[in-house]
Amino acid sequence: MKYVFAKEIKMNMKSLIIWSLSVGGLGLFCIILYQSMQGDMKEMADAFSNMGAFSDAFGMSTLSIASLKGYFATEVGAVHGLGSAMFAAVIAINMISKEEEGHTGEFLFALPVSRMKVLISKALCIIVMLVVFTVICTGMYYVGINIIEANVKGAEMPAGEFIRYMMMQLLMNLEIAAICYAISAASRRSSMGLGIGMALILYFYDLIGRVVPDLKDYLFIGPYSYANASEIFSGIEASTGSLMMAVVVTIVMMGFAFWYYDRRDLAS
Repeated sequence: MKYVFAKEIKMNMKSLIIWSLSVGGLGLFCIILYQSMQGDMKEMADAFSNMGAFSDAFGMSTLSIASLKGYFATEVGAVHGLGSAMFAAVIAINMISKEEEGHTGEFLFALPVSRMKVLISKALCIIVMLVVFTVICTGMYYVGINIIEANVKGAEMPAGEFIRYMMMQLLMNLEIAAICYAISAASRRSSMGLGIGMALILYFYDLIGRVVPDLKDYLFIGPYSYANASEIFSGIEASTGSLMMAVVVTIVMMGFAFWYYDRRDLAS
């Protein structure tokens, strides 16, 4: 079991570093841009707050992008929200199916270790990578925020809301990873495109749901409902229903992955 876990961590280390530095670096760059854009930010804030559905979708009707937290929620929130979801989907969607597609399963399952232990090791690998990814991005954003607070008068980021946002993003990524892990367990081929598509569908479902009145009551179904940056930085608490849905979906999807893969015939 330790061998499988260590092997997966080593194999995915390069992807973890690339994704962490790419998403975190892009978010850091956006934060640093705040200093140079601050002079025009008030006029932009007034214009963006009156753009109807567009403002509602990106939270610019409730937060002013002239403030650091409003700017972070709308700009970095979009970058991290989509980038982290894609990372979670990509690593989980191939975690199991790659063994059959690459015919490495013939060696792996010949080892004196049960399928269940292999699945547990791979699931732990995903969790560890998502936690490390979140920590790296949080650190990079924190550096950028400190630079802005030190150089821009009046710029301030509420620490509690910032930490809460990153924790909710981690929970969201775990839910998306669980969905893709279940798909990987049922698939015989690697499906990176499907994983990226899943992340995009969930992201745009949340955007559309915030614009179309008839869909707002069903936003809790998607993982972005409790991890929305504009709501978190506006002080709005996530609904109990959305958090319960996240827990249920994560448990059910992981349970299905373990149950189904432990029983099905593997391709040679």
